[in-house]
Amino acid sequence: MPLPTVLVTEVIRSSKQGESHGGAHLVNLETGTHRRVLDWDEMGIDWSGRGGGRGLRGIAFHRERVVIGAGNEIFLFDPDFNLLSSHPAPYCRDCHEIFLDGDRLLITATGFDALLEFDLGTLSYTGGLHFSVKQTKVPTPQGPRVVPMVFGAAFDPDTPDGPAQADTLHINAVWHERGHTFIGGTTMSALLMSPAGASLAERGGMFKPVAAVPNWTHNVRPFRGGALYNATRGEQIVWSDPRGTAIKSLPIPRFPREQLIDSGVPEDHARPDFGRGLTVTDDGIVIGSASPSTITAYDLERESVITSVNLTADVRNAPHGLEIWPF
Repeated sequence: MPLPTVLVTEVIRSSKQGESHGGAHLVNLETGTHRRVLDWDEMGIDWSGRGGGRGLRGIAFHRERVVIGAGNEIFLFDPDFNLLSSHPAPYCRDCHEIFLDGDRLLITATGFDALLEFDLGTLSYTGGLHFSVKQTKVPTPQGPRVVPMVFGAAFDPDTPDGPAQADTLHINAVWHERGHTFIGGTTMSALLMSPAGASLAERGGMFKPVAAVPNWTHNVRPFRGGALYNATRGEQIVWSDPRGTAIKSLPIPRFPREQLIDSGVPEDHARPDFGRGLTVTDDGIVIGSASPSTITAYDLERESVITSVNLTADVRNAPHGLEIWPF
């Protein structure tokens, strides 16, 4: 089977006001060709920190529309990347990944420790869950034990009495299947699963850990009885069992240091081989991305690289969203 074309978004970390701070590319992994389809230079963003409101983030496809998250809003494009509409929201701060559940879009509102729900039929925000850590007593073979658990409390994103701005869990991943929503973040040490429910509010309550993962993961999702994720600090993509033991590990190809551009940027702002962006084809090929914007297809079973396409040597160009192009 030929390799697919993918859409990848990027954040240009540490870019300055007046510069392009992100974009999107279509990358044909079969031929190695690529083209830039969006150049993002929106000025009305938060310029603080290394990422802030820069760039474009999560990707989804709804009917004949391309849905892309940015710092504090959702954008809808046609397949030729003509802008159809934009949808900011007070609680949609520092959006990371997004996930489509029918006509409903689930959005990681990282800057509020929250998930938002956006109805792509009515083009309105319809729900929110704010997450906090609570000490909970759980039974164990050795007797009851108090453990920290993540609790999601429903709120209305159209009212001003929602949660306070905070980023303590750094929720960056969301997934949905079989009535459950799954979330992950860089400080959560687990893939968490919601109670079953038709609406986001019904999926509130305690989120159950279903797979252990290391801190500083991105793009964690349920996969073949365990979890698949970017182990960003470890510079590898990992498929692990529920206990966190790696079943397969795919090291991110190391970018040649002598070819880097802007390599003087501090590593806490931008570094090579920073893995973020992850998708899987129907026949099990794993595709990931890393800084400087490089997209790699892997044979999971053989734990080997099939092909790798580099878009730039500028270390500031950090991929974010990555999805197989359906059009």
